[in-house]
Amino acid sequence: MKSTVAIIIFCLSLFVTSCNTSSTQSEEREINYDPPVSFDPPSYVCYRAPVTITIDGVLSPEEWDLIPWTSYFVDIEGDKMPQPYLQTRVKMTYDDEGFYIAALLEEPHIWTDITEHDAVIYQNNNFEFFLNPSNDTHNYVEYEVNALGTEWDLFLTKPYRDEGSIVLNNWEFMGMKSAVYVDGTLNNPIDTDTAWSVEIFLPWNTIYQLVPGKNKPVAGDQIRVNFSRVEWKTAIQEEQYVKIPFEGEDKIREHNWVWAPTGIINIHLPEFWGFVQISDYQAGTGEDTFVKHADEETKWTLRNLYYRQRQYAEKFGRYATAITDLKPEEVCTEEIAAQLTLSNTPSMYEITLPSPNGRVWRIRQDGLVWSN
Repeated sequence: MKSTVAIIIFCLSLFVTSCNTSSTQSEEREINYDPPVSFDPPSYVCYRAPVTITIDGVLSPEEWDLIPWTSYFVDIEGDKMPQPYLQTRVKMTYDDEGFYIAALLEEPHIWTDITEHDAVIYQNNNFEFFLNPSNDTHNYVEYEVNALGTEWDLFLTKPYRDEGSIVLNNWEFMGMKSAVYVDGTLNNPIDTDTAWSVEIFLPWNTIYQLVPGKNKPVAGDQIRVNFSRVEWKTAIQEEQYVKIPFEGEDKIREHNWVWAPTGIINIHLPEFWGFVQISDYQAGTGEDTFVKHADEETKWTLRNLYYRQRQYAEKFGRYATAITDLKPEEVCTEEIAAQLTLSNTPSMYEITLPSPNGRVWRIRQDGLVWSN
């Protein structure tokens, strides 16, 4: 009997040793991660409107001259691509009722042909905005408009990259007003146009239906926003505008010019969008400085580890179960890395990190970032 027990204990010890060795070998598998992504979104201070804004598409001087412009749009891929050959800028302001956007798009040939609401507007030249008031990369809205004023508004529960993303194409931005003004002649290839402009009003109560418990911002609040312009290269053939490829290419594709570049041709990366900070100054009566919150650096450390979890899962078929497998020392200081924790289930994970003010931030496998 004793010999039988001894044999069983011996076999069990071999099994445990084998499991531990297998686990150790699994966790020591080599992976070369992409370098950490830097964090430098553009910012804008949004002042209270000096007068009542009339939504007619015209950027009237008395309404808009005191309100600052954003920086000019750049290519969505950033510095590795040439600067756009047409200029685009935006202004933003607000009042007690809502948020106002004005865009000016330089364009020598203004054409468009899509007239159906909620059609795929980016098949024409267009203007787009994206809005994530919760700043958690989930539950955001997209809006597109062409020079005819044809609109497409939609709601996304999360970016397309993340599993379980739901796109509500029949969602409507209740209370929104918009108008387009064409400085030139629409769909006339014979002459040369100057620009087209867009004015948009968004009610606070519609914007903040995405943020439970809040119905409008207060001074100092920051909203994640991006703007995009789709521009197709065209030629005039038989007095018609015809899309053509870029020089040296065969495939017809569009330019994507944006306020906040994402580094790749994908606008649905909300973590790269710009920051719009609400000021209680009326435009022209004072200036506020944009405040970069320390929490955002903490969240960005978590975002880089989220990128690494995606890379790890792509290579090994599962998420890393030890924070050391993500090589956090390549992403942050050793002091910060020591504060990271990683929790797992078979199909999910959660990484946590306290910010300098003691607030604990979390990120999970579908990219949601939040704090309790």
